[in-house]
Amino acid sequence: MNDKILVVGAGASGLFCGGILSHKGYDVTIIDGNEKCGKKIYITGKGRCNLTNNCSAQEYLNNVVHGEKFMMSAINGFNSQDTIAFFENLGMKTKTERGGRVFPESDKASDVTKYLVKNAEKCKFILNEKVNDISVSAEGFKVTTDHGHYLFDKVIVATGGKSYPATGSKGDGYKFAKKLGLSVVNPRSALAPIKIKDKFCSNLEGLSLKNVMLCCQISGRNKQLFGEMLFTNDAISGPIALSMSSYVADAKDVKISIDFKPALTVEQLEKRLLNDFKENLNKNITYIIKGLLPNRLVDVFLKRINLSGETKVNSVTISQRQAIIRCLKNFELTFDSIYPVESGIVTGGGIELKEINPKTMECKKIKNLYFIGEVLDVDCLTGGFNLQTAFSTAYACANNM
Repeated sequence: MNDKILVVGAGASGLFCGGILSHKGYDVTIIDGNEKCGKKIYITGKGRCNLTNNCSAQEYLNNVVHGEKFMMSAINGFNSQDTIAFFENLGMKTKTERGGRVFPESDKASDVTKYLVKNAEKCKFILNEKVNDISVSAEGFKVTTDHGHYLFDKVIVATGGKSYPATGSKGDGYKFAKKLGLSVVNPRSALAPIKIKDKFCSNLEGLSLKNVMLCCQISGRNKQLFGEMLFTNDAISGPIALSMSSYVADAKDVKISIDFKPALTVEQLEKRLLNDFKENLNKNITYIIKGLLPNRLVDVFLKRINLSGETKVNSVTISQRQAIIRCLKNFELTFDSIYPVESGIVTGGGIELKEINPKTMECKKIKNLYFIGEVLDVDCLTGGFNLQTAFSTAYACANNM
């Protein structure tokens, strides 16, 4: 256990891995360019940190967008329940919310960092010092930083992706990998807002929609996600839009629509509309639409079907009624692009998975070099799955070293 190990990056995967190794008796140093540990953790889950999802290993794998096969061994070695138990055993109480999302009971992301650092207290921390280069020498790994040179027997790269560069995630891990001769899948946005060309978007900024179905035709294939979404100044965001972005990021041909009433079939919706019409024959059509959609959407919706809001219900034609139903079930949006990778919650792309042993996270070409966490070409949907990837890959690395 005299091996000197360097962990590059004091984020979720780096702290977790370093802590386990230090308890096993290894001499572990964690270097990070930031002034404090876990800088990205502080902003996850809107400052609450959705640290995992309380689900089975198979349910986790169902939420992996890229890298599902690669993650099979790691998630079966350390699953969501193991993550919850890890933090609970350290003294951090957790709670499970809607959709299996797990948070600290305190609702403070800082608690997650605090307990990860507590578990890694046997490690040597070097903060405010950026690693600039990693090279292989006869004595081991020569690591060059802003302040000098170090020599280590093993190196674990846990530098994250390129999302939120202000937290230190600037793609350094990709740079190290390429210099060492490894293949890197070009970083791309994942869990990022989807830009929409429709000008009405800015008028709906801040509008949240619940229990809707976001439907995408991606290069001819259909994908649907049910849940919550919201409009921003020039995009759609919120859980289902962010998740959908991971599927459409590389697509050339994308068509997007919203089903405002996914619980109702066309026939059921027509029956409801006929009942509403019958009871409100002398009212304006605006009154009917307000009963079906949020107020801020009403004018946009009526303009879409070319119907004046002052039209009396008793004068709405059959074709106009059918247009209302069609638009409620298939409100089209004009796709523009995905927000740039720096704006994503996580980064898609990264170290090519065929370069890495999925059981140990060791580089196949270079012995004693490991890659864990977001730097790998693995990304998941929202709900705590991406942090679980960090913990599972970190555990696989530390436990099998």
